[in-house]
Amino acid sequence: MAKSAPAASVTDQSLFDMRWQRAERDLMTSLTRLYGGAMKPTTLRRRVRELLAEKWSARPADLRSLDMARDITPDWFQSQEMAGYVFYVDRFAGDMKGVADRIPYLQSLGIKYAHFMPCLKPRPGDSDGGYAVMDYGKIDPKLGTMGDFKKLAKKLRKAGISPCIDMVLNHTAREHDWAARARKGDAFYQKLYRLYDDATIPLQYEKTLLEVFPNQAPGNFTWDDDLGKWVWTTFNTFQWDLNWENPEVFLAILGIILDLANAGAEVLRLDAVAFMWKRMGTICQNEPEVHDILQAINQAASVAAPAVIFKAEAIVGPHQLVPYLGEGRHSGKVSNLAYHNSLMVQYWSALASGQTDLMTHTLTAHFPDSFKGAEWATYIRCHDDIGWAITEDDAEAAGITGPGHRKFLGDFYAGRFGGSFARGADFQVNEKTGDARTNGTTASLAGLEAAMLDGDPAAIRMAEQRILLGHALMAGYGGLPLLYMGDEVGLLNDWSFLDDPDRAGDGRWMQRPEMDWSLAEAAPEADTPAGRIWRGTKHILAVRTEIEALRGDVPTKVMQTGHDKLFCVRRPGTEGTLTGVYNFTGEDQQIEADRLGLDIDALPLDMLTGLLPERVADRIVVPPYGALWLHEALW
Repeated sequence: MAKSAPAASVTDQSLFDMRWQRAERDLMTSLTRLYGGAMKPTTLRRRVRELLAEKWSARPADLRSLDMARDITPDWFQSQEMAGYVFYVDRFAGDMKGVADRIPYLQSLGIKYAHFMPCLKPRPGDSDGGYAVMDYGKIDPKLGTMGDFKKLAKKLRKAGISPCIDMVLNHTAREHDWAARARKGDAFYQKLYRLYDDATIPLQYEKTLLEVFPNQAPGNFTWDDDLGKWVWTTFNTFQWDLNWENPEVFLAILGIILDLANAGAEVLRLDAVAFMWKRMGTICQNEPEVHDILQAINQAASVAAPAVIFKAEAIVGPHQLVPYLGEGRHSGKVSNLAYHNSLMVQYWSALASGQTDLMTHTLTAHFPDSFKGAEWATYIRCHDDIGWAITEDDAEAAGITGPGHRKFLGDFYAGRFGGSFARGADFQVNEKTGDARTNGTTASLAGLEAAMLDGDPAAIRMAEQRILLGHALMAGYGGLPLLYMGDEVGLLNDWSFLDDPDRAGDGRWMQRPEMDWSLAEAAPEADTPAGRIWRGTKHILAVRTEIEALRGDVPTKVMQTGHDKLFCVRRPGTEGTLTGVYNFTGEDQQIEADRLGLDIDALPLDMLTGLLPERVADRIVVPPYGALWLHEALW
C-alpha cells in the first residue's frame, strides 16, 4: 500500500516570502514614485526587504500567531463588536500597571480597542501633549517602561482588546537624538530634517502656508542658534519637521513602527500625516505623495507584522479626507482607519442650529458609501480642539454663509450666543479671518455643566440626551466608534490646567480631565447624570454588537428625506437593513414612514428600545434628541 506524502510545512521564511510577494508590487511602486530619483530602486528594494526580514525575525511567537489569525480574517476591525476607548494613561489610571487594573472596566463597557494617547518618551516640559517625541523606543518614564507596555499589551490581547498607540510621523522633538546629532553638524542627520541656511526659501514657503498655532507658535520656521540654521517647525518651535523626501527618513520611521508592532501595538495612529510632504506654492498639506508614503508603510507592515492596522490622523476638510482611506490607485492599500472629522463637526453644528440640512448635504456630497478594506473611526469628541471645517460651498448649499456659520458656532460653544447651553472656550483665534476653534468636553459643550450649575433637572436630562444622541450617531453611522475617556460619565471641563506651567499655555487641557473613578465605579447603579449616561452608552454599544448591518464594511447611505430637523442613514446589511433616525432638536419630530422607505403598517422594531416606534397617523415620532435604530431583518 502506497504511503501518503508528508504534509508540507510552512516555515517562518516561507511565510515571509509569500507575504513579500503579496505586497511587493504595491510597496515598491509607491517607493519608486517617491524615491526613485534619490536612491536606486534596486538598492531601495534590498534595504526595505532586509529591514522587514530583520523585524520579522525579532517578532515574538504570540504575535506571529496573531498575524496568522489576521491574515485569515483581515476584516477583523470592521466587526460590529468593535468599539474603542481613548485615554491618556496618567489621567486614566496613573501608569501602565494601573491600566492593567482597569481592564475589567473597559470590558464592562464592551470595549475592544484601547487607544493610549501619546505614551512614548516626550521632551521635558511642554511637549504638545506628548506629540513632541524625544525617544520612540521608550515609554514616558512617568508611565512605566517598554517592558511594562509589552506586559500590558499581552493582558489586553488576552481580554480581547487591541492596543493602539500614537506614532508621530511629521516631526520629532528638538531633543530627539537625530536632532541632537544634526545640531552637532552631522550631515546625515541634518538631511533627516528640513533645514535652511538663511530665510530666503522659508519666506517663499510662508507666502502660501497656514499657521496651525497662530497664537502660541506663529509662523512655520524657527531659527536655531545651536544649529545656525532655520528649521521647519509646522507646529511648535520644539517640533522639527522631518524631510520625507529623503528615503532614509522612510526607512528609519518604518523600523520604529515595526518595533512598536513587535512590542504589542496592534493599531498605530499615524499623527499629523497631512503635513508630511512639502511643495512650494501650496499649503503643504494633503499632497499626493502623502498617500504613497501611507501605502508603502501599510504594505511593508503587511509583510513583517500583518496583524497591525493603521489609523490616519488627518483633520482636514471634507473633500480632502476621503483619500486617507484609499481611492483610485490607493484603494484598499493605505490607512485602514481615518478620523471622520466631518461627522464630528456636523454633529455639533446640527446640535447648535437644530438644523440638519448642512449635515445631510455635507455627508452626502463628499463621502462614498463604503471603502475597500477600510472604514471610518467615528467620534464626537477627542483630546483636541474642534476646528469648524465648513466650506463656503457646503454652507451656501444649506442657505447660509461659511464665515457666518463658523462665527455662530464659535460663539455658541463659547457660551456667548443667546440661549446657548454650551460652556466651551475659544482656541487659536485667527485675527485675520475671525475664525476660532473650540475647546471643551463633550458634557460641557452639550449643556451638562450649565444645567448642573443651575440645578435644573429638565436641562440636565436634555444634556444627557444630547450626549447619548452623539454616542448613538457614532455607533450607528458606519465605522469604528471611539469613546473619549470620561465621556461615558459626563466629565466636565477641567480648569486646573491653568495651575500647571507646562500646560497653562494650551487650552486643550480643559477637555483632558483626570478620570473620576468615584463617578465611574458608582455609575452602573447611580441615579445621577453620570449613571444615566454610563448605562445609556453601555446599552448603545451592546445593542450595536447584535446588528450585522452596523459592520464597518456595510455601506452608509445618507438619506435625503427633506426633513431639516432629522438626520437619517440607511445601513443595508446582508442580514437586514438598519435605518437610523436622529433628532437634533429638543422637541418631538415627526416624519412620514414612506420618506424613510418604511411601511407604517409594518414598522420594524427600534433596536435601542426593543419597541415599535411611536406613530401618529402615517408618521413616525422621534423624541427630543432621540435616536431610532429601525431594523428590518431579512428573516
